[in-house]
Amino acid sequence: MQLGLTVIAEDRVGILYRLTGIISELNANIVYTQQFIVGENTGLIYMELDGVGDEENLAGKLEKLEFVKKVETHKTMKKIFGKRVLIFGGGAQVAQVAMGAISEADRHNIRGERISVDTMAVVGEENLADAILAIKTLPRAGVLVLAGSLMGGAITKAVEEVKKDTNIPVICLNMFGSLPKLADLIVTDPLQAGVIAVMTVADTAKFDITKVRGRIL
Repeated sequence: MQLGLTVIAEDRVGILYRLTGIISELNANIVYTQQFIVGENTGLIYMELDGVGDEENLAGKLEKLEFVKKVETHKTMKKIFGKRVLIFGGGAQVAQVAMGAISEADRHNIRGERISVDTMAVVGEENLADAILAIKTLPRAGVLVLAGSLMGGAITKAVEEVKKDTNIPVICLNMFGSLPKLADLIVTDPLQAGVIAVMTVADTAKFDITKVRGRIL
């Protein structure tokens, strides 16, 4: 059984050690974790667990810890938000790609899919390259769309590194620069690029990007 776990606790040394000790005792496996400060001396710890046998027993044990303020169990982020369509680049082009992606995602989500659309308008070659490289550590990333008029240099190197280390397909608009040579698919119409990006990750779509790899649409 997969489970999402949120713990609100005091910000002090050794909290993760205590939490993971209890989770280990119950033979559950931590597949994802994230933590950050949410207030003065208060932190939020989010975990996704696999192999949880008794949800109530786990929550009960954690609630007994003296530093824990609140414990919640819920669905995992994968079940709530699903696969992520990432759209990076110039603001105007990103907005157009997002329109196509959101419209298509809505059609699939009505059928029971879970596909979310993340956009980021980025200014500057280095900033965009940094955002692309960060995808390697981003959970649930399904496909990347790069929207702009000119991309190359550090951006192309970043895409090359991401493609080497992950299986995330890359779609780009028909643009100048060296990036299109690395893209799995080049799409001229931004709206269509968004639609195709969603179809690439959707289980309810019959589209295989490997069959059109390297083409310009």
